[in-house]
Amino acid sequence: MRGHCILSHGFESGPDATKVTALAEAAEHLGWTHQRPDYTDLDARREVGELGDVPARRQRLLELARAASAQGPLVLAGSSLGAWISGLVSMQVPVAGLFLMAPPIRLDQDHPLDAARVPTTIIHGWHDELIPAAHVVDWAQPRSARLLLVDDSHRLAASVKASADAFADLLATL
Repeated sequence: MRGHCILSHGFESGPDATKVTALAEAAEHLGWTHQRPDYTDLDARREVGELGDVPARRQRLLELARAASAQGPLVLAGSSLGAWISGLVSMQVPVAGLFLMAPPIRLDQDHPLDAARVPTTIIHGWHDELIPAAHVVDWAQPRSARLLLVDDSHRLAASVKASADAFADLLATL
């Protein structure tokens, strides 16, 4: 085993979503173990907030990451809200790398994205209807993050293979 990856799906998605499944296959191919937490119960809690229970989502990932980091190198990966919580949790648990797909640079004015200064790869759509590509470029630049901008929208549906390839590239460097 080279390490472990925790792959966090986006809001109103699920652990069997196309992108996180493709990342899981890439990790397995390179000898990394992985897990895909299910946050669908928390996303459905609209009485807590528009995006469900985000604090509970973050806490769930934090608990999984703490347990996994004790076993060896850990990489956190996520799509959209999953990317946002992965970044924040990376500040609390030692991680070897981050892979962020369509990361929300700000959930709102009070909740900017922050992340550990570790090897980071970002894939983002030029035509993302929720998060302007320019905001992601501005966030990535001071971190010297690897940034792949693709001809796609927020869901990155046309970029599943590109996402898996970029993730495999990150894992291969760790």
